[in-house]
Amino acid sequence: MDKPKVVLGVSGGIAAYKACELLRRLTESGHDVRVVPTESSLHFVGAATWSALSGHPVSTEVWNDVHEVPHVRIGQHADLVVVAPATADMLAKAAHGLADDLLTNTLLTARCPVVFAPAMHTEMWEHPATQENVATLRRRGAVVIEPAVGRLTGVDTGKGRLPDPGEIYEVCRRVLARGPVAPDLAGRHVVISAGGTREPLDPVRYLGNRSSGKQGYALARTAVARGARVTLVEANTGLPDPSGADVVRVGTAVQLREAVLKAAEEADVVVMAAAVADFRPAEYVAGKIKKKDGQEPAPLVLVRNPDILAEVAADRAAPGQVVVGFAAETDNVLANGREKLRRKGCDLLVVNEVGERKTFGSEENEAIVLAADGSETPVPHGPKEALADTVWDLVSARLG
Repeated sequence: MDKPKVVLGVSGGIAAYKACELLRRLTESGHDVRVVPTESSLHFVGAATWSALSGHPVSTEVWNDVHEVPHVRIGQHADLVVVAPATADMLAKAAHGLADDLLTNTLLTARCPVVFAPAMHTEMWEHPATQENVATLRRRGAVVIEPAVGRLTGVDTGKGRLPDPGEIYEVCRRVLARGPVAPDLAGRHVVISAGGTREPLDPVRYLGNRSSGKQGYALARTAVARGARVTLVEANTGLPDPSGADVVRVGTAVQLREAVLKAAEEADVVVMAAAVADFRPAEYVAGKIKKKDGQEPAPLVLVRNPDILAEVAADRAAPGQVVVGFAAETDNVLANGREKLRRKGCDLLVVNEVGERKTFGSEENEAIVLAADGSETPVPHGPKEALADTVWDLVSARLG
């Protein structure tokens, strides 16, 4: 079979060197990659590097090899175009249909999915002109990944950093897997919780659970690839930030509730994939609880944590907001799931059986998605991203 054809556009930002890692991941995973840099990007990484790493000649001009009509053919034959880094200038040109070099001509002729990975200073990213250009591109079906927060050029720190190349690759892989279909979550804001909350007993101990957060992260990465703006509220996962998601870090159930309710105010979808502790210690001990010879420990008194899923479902920020819950069960899985769906009042409930060696920490999952309309969608054992895609398929149908 022919290798999937990917065009890697590189515009003139300091983060251009990171695109070498993205190129390596794409080529080593079996993609045929043609690098199309801008003239200014060659000040950061030279044409010889791109040619050697991709195995293809590199040009910035439409006048080279004119008989092959490269300014048309490259975009026409591509299965995916990804621009990384995408500068503010490149986003503006793409949004307004300008075509003054080979890369911008390629963007105009491409009929395949297009992914932009922006990188620029915070002020440039937040400027109204850039935000309008991003909104225009997303409205037309392009996937524009949210930039990361971190160290920028010089001493500056903020939002605008190019996401990790490995995470950009994951977005590209998911976009390619979906094929030439419009991103069905474009223009939507989704909020996802992931991980497991920890309820402190004293400065060194806590009540927790085995949740790794991997299913929530799969939901976030898949939503980004389907065009959504993603807010990920993560609790104690230790996982690298998924490319394109705004990450809010919390520890306890009370903190998670506060972050989810705030983000849900302007969300189209809320997915509660985190394992939230049902109870917390009634009293926090300021000093480490000591073991005393000959004495049994004092009984541990617990109090209920807030029911975040039920609260979000009962008090939706806007009509039509879709709410998805997760139910981790150890027995009577379906019966308990159906009762929980009724009690929580959400639109969809993903029910799976968990245990010490089931689901938690695994790269795979299986579940049944129960819906408020009575339908049930089984998801066979497989990668967690497959379950994520099923969830988003069902959510997208309800957003209709």
